Amino acid sequence: MKILALDSTAKVASVALCEDEHLLGELTLNNGNTHSQTLLPMVEFLLDKFELSPSNIDLFAVAAGPGSFTGVRIGAATVKGLTFGKETPCAGVSTLEALAYNLCDHNGLICPVMNARRQQVYTALFRAKDGMLERLMPDSAIAITELDQKLSKFDEPIRLCGDGYDVTLPILTHTVIPISERYRHQSAYSVAQVARRMHASGELCTDITLSPIYLRLSQAERERAERLGVDTGI
Repeated sequence: MKILALDSTAKVASVALCEDEHLLGELTLNNGNTHSQTLLPMVEFLLDKFELSPSNIDLFAVAAGPGSFTGVRIGAATVKGLTFGKETPCAGVSTLEALAYNLCDHNGLICPVMNARRQQVYTALFRAKDGMLERLMPDSAIAITELDQKLSKFDEPIRLCGDGYDVTLPILTHTVIPISERYRHQSAYSVAQVARRMHASGELCTDITLSPIYLRLSQAERERAERLGVDTGI
C-alpha cells in the first residue's frame, strides 16, 4: 500500500512517501510558516522522483491537528485537493500521536507538547512498548502547570517531543529524559505509520469528511469573544 503523508501543523513542513512501513522518501523543511508556498511543490517533487501521480496513491494521510491554525488548514486543503473527485481513502491523523510515534521505539512514557501560546500546550500522553503506542490521555489544550499536575500521577520519567519542548521543559517538575532535537519535530513518516494503523482499524475518512482538529478557538475568535464578554474557558 502506497501512502502519501503530509504534516504542516507547525514551523516544520514534512512530506513522506511510504510503501506500507517502508520509507521511500521524505522531505522536511524547517524554514518557517511558508507552507502555502512549499508544501505542494514538495509533494510534486517526491511523486515525480518515483514517477508516480496522485492516482497511484492508495492512502493519503495528513496531520489534521492540533497545531497552527493556518498550517492545519493548509495540510487538510492540500490533501482534499489531491483527492478531489477520487475515491482514495484519507486519514486525518492526530499531530500529537504522530509526534509520539517518533519515539515509539523507546519504551516508557511519551508526552508530545505543541506550543499553544499563553503558557499553554496542545498535549497528550502515551506509553510506548515494543514499538506500539498506548494512549493514556486524550488530545488536550491545557496550561503547562496543569500538565505538570497530571504527570505527577506517574512515578516514572517521561520523554517530551514537539515544538513546545523548550517552553515546557523549564516549567515541569517531572523528570524528563533528554532526546535529540531531530525527534522533537514533525515527521510525515510518523503520520504515515499512524495512518497505517488507522487503516487497519477502519478509522479512515474521505476527502469530504476530512476535518481539521483545532481543540480551541482561533486568536481572532478569542479576541471577538473577549470583546463580547463571553467566557471561552481559555
